[in-house]
Amino acid sequence: MKVLLIGSGGREHALASALNRDPKLEELHVAPGNPGIAEIATIHEIDILNNEAIVELAKKLAVDLVVIGPEKPLVNGVADALAKAKIPCFGPSKAAAQLEGSKDFAKKVMSDAGVPTARSATCKTQAEIEKALDKFGAPYVVKHDGLAAGKGVVVTNDRQAAIEHALASEQVVIEEFLDGPEVSLFGISDGQTVIPMQPAQDFKRALDGDLGPNTGGMGAYSPLPWAPDEIMDETLEQVLNPTVAEMSARGTPFIGLLYAGLALTDHGTRVIEFNARFGDPETQVLLPRLKSPLAQLLLAAATRKLHEFGPLEWSDESAVTVVLAAPGYPAAPEIGEPITGIAPIANSFVFHAGTQLRDGVLHSAGGRVLTVTGIGSDLTEARDAAYRTISKITLPNSHYRRDIALNASVAEKGN
Repeated sequence: MKVLLIGSGGREHALASALNRDPKLEELHVAPGNPGIAEIATIHEIDILNNEAIVELAKKLAVDLVVIGPEKPLVNGVADALAKAKIPCFGPSKAAAQLEGSKDFAKKVMSDAGVPTARSATCKTQAEIEKALDKFGAPYVVKHDGLAAGKGVVVTNDRQAAIEHALASEQVVIEEFLDGPEVSLFGISDGQTVIPMQPAQDFKRALDGDLGPNTGGMGAYSPLPWAPDEIMDETLEQVLNPTVAEMSARGTPFIGLLYAGLALTDHGTRVIEFNARFGDPETQVLLPRLKSPLAQLLLAAATRKLHEFGPLEWSDESAVTVVLAAPGYPAAPEIGEPITGIAPIANSFVFHAGTQLRDGVLHSAGGRVLTVTGIGSDLTEARDAAYRTISKITLPNSHYRRDIALNASVAEKGN
């Protein structure tokens, strides 16, 4: 089995590692990849927004499956181009990817499907914005309607800051604030059948104690010892299945990874957002724990044969991921600095996200530079493995959160 994976971040490095564990995988190609991925796969330089180039590369390599990592190529319609060329693709069509590409579209789908979510208003003018802010009250939740690389959402008690954020976009969705712990839960879909993955929790704020600005994610952990036992079944029944059924009824079946960001409120589970691809950094804690063969799973979804696959198998171990960020991230990351000290200890993995080689020396090339995942019998052991490894990595003035999974590990030890 030959697979072509599109992307270059930490999510793609984790995907590549998991794909490599599939016994049926013969060749793994990644475009454009990064220095870490280059150690385990064949790398091809490519513009990921050039659909024709991706199709031609897939044909040249005679791959059995193309897996799309990032959201931008999906919203750009790469899955449609591959489908036209009759090349199996794990990733939704341009129309189906609007579940992530437009917050307003996702809200309408949820409404039609009966999926529980926050009350909201879609706004274009300052008058509409102020009316919605007054209606829902503080904390104010303002979301840019389109793709924003994880930085388009502001949650604030400052009304003026909410207005300014809203006016920076042509269209925004303003929501009521959902109070309760947040959970990420992925579903693998072939357009009809959905198989849920285990839940994870990520940390969006840049600083310890959930302070600072929103980011694309500063860390994650899985499993969640405090989560309700029925969370996977309930999310499948109330969120994933109805959404996939609605997309199919619209004539735009969703084939790929449906990411549901959930809030566990006092009034039940509510959907915060949808993404149309593997989440980052949740992927880096989920895939190291996945025992089922990933390449075969994704091919089954891409070829509408997921009903033949069966439930997923998982390791009983825990995983914790910590993100090493460049100085200035998320507002204005400073890149181009040398990175040294990458030497994973036992039960840990270093996934490259924003790195590049210059004259054989590794340098930072993005806001989130590396993700370090630790594995252990419980969250405490997993945290220890992750933090021991990341503490040895040197990147001038970089930063990382020191409280990823801390409260959950303390609570787990207390039970």
